[in-house]
Amino acid sequence: MKEAMECTIDWMGTQGMSFVAQTGSGHMLAMDGAPEGGGHNLAPRPMETVLAGTGGCTAYDVVLILKRGRHDVRGCQLKLSAERADADPKVFTKIHMHFVVSGKGLSQAAVERAVALSHEKYCSASIMLAKTAEITTSVELVEV
Repeated sequence: MKEAMECTIDWMGTQGMSFVAQTGSGHMLAMDGAPEGGGHNLAPRPMETVLAGTGGCTAYDVVLILKRGRHDVRGCQLKLSAERADADPKVFTKIHMHFVVSGKGLSQAAVERAVALSHEKYCSASIMLAKTAEITTSVELVEV
């Protein structure tokens, strides 16, 4: 059976371009547009939430893979930078993900393997975005 996911999006009124999403797991997420598009800049743009969700998905994978491998991971920060197409639809065309992973005795190879497994097998979001965007990664280790 296929896993279903649901989300309800409500426009917050005629005076702007703010929306609130209620996820199937019961959480709320606000989004807004840029002032030049009628928004009030009160929340992230919808495409920023796509990028953030992708980062959350792959960071989750990397930490889980390292923990399951019994690596002493203590922190994981992911910095994403993205470029979008100039014309509509303004899809992501390039995304760079820089992982800063901290722990005791982590090996570069183990962290790079976790990143690769996320992008090749587990992270649905980055695998979808890779259909339009060139995704590159880099890894920085911090010994704690």
